[in-house]
Amino acid sequence: MEVKIGVQHAPREIVLESAQTPEEVERAVAEALAGKSQLLSLVDDHGRKVLVPAERIAYVELGEQAPRKVGFGAL
Repeated sequence: MEVKIGVQHAPREIVLESAQTPEEVERAVAEALAGKSQLLSLVDDHGRKVLVPAERIAYVELGEQAPRKVGFGAL
């Protein structure tokens, strides 16, 4: 699944592809925003861990993994 995280005072968002289920990601975000955890911790498809301070999260968007287009075909 694709996860987009908006960070306060940052011009760009963090985008990662994760094998975690939407429910797992939603639970991690809810715990971070509720103050149960100081960091939002997610793991991407390559096993890298992404840590975002909970107080800096502006928004989190969950979506389906989009197939990557390759080449110069007509749209």
